[in-house]
Amino acid sequence: MGAGDDLCPRYSVVARRLARHGGIVLIRREAAGDAAAIRAVTAAAFGRPGEAGPPAEATLVDELRASGAWLPGLSLVALDAGGDVIGHVVGTRGHVGQAPVLALGPLSVHPDRQRRGVGSALMHAVLGAGDALGEPLVALLGSPGYYRRFGFRLSGEYDIDPPRPRWRPHFQVRVLSAYRPGLRGTFAYPEPFDRT
Repeated sequence: MGAGDDLCPRYSVVARRLARHGGIVLIRREAAGDAAAIRAVTAAAFGRPGEAGPPAEATLVDELRASGAWLPGLSLVALDAGGDVIGHVVGTRGHVGQAPVLALGPLSVHPDRQRRGVGSALMHAVLGAGDALGEPLVALLGSPGYYRRFGFRLSGEYDIDPPRPRWRPHFQVRVLSAYRPGLRGTFAYPEPFDRT
């Protein structure tokens, strides 16, 4: 395998040493049998004490998996040295106008493993995989302070509008190699996002 093969969906296993914490995390595509572990990690990451039922993000991943927007090569899990799922990120089919782009999220890391580089490893892997697949950009709703480190910018800088105007201060895009400046318009998430 060459240096860039770890970004290709066919060889989507990516290893990253988390030297700061002395651990190793393996990033790979979601496999058959991972759904329950992904649901548990997402519920733990987004759950709030005293909240009844699973958080919306845990249900969203299941609904996305069952939808036509699901892109199997862009559902990635992080495994610890023992092989347990400790994180997950998913990119699904979104649109800017009629042009296909990626919608990112949820990004989940088990609370016991947060602030150790797992989320960063997942982000770098999904962005690299999206780029290798020829996707033009990735869009997400989140904290600009956090996502700026991965190259995300407010969507208005690219003349891309969020689906809801009130999201403007937090709606961001990360352009990839296939991006062309003529790609403008309103972003649309896959339908399951409308229920969250």
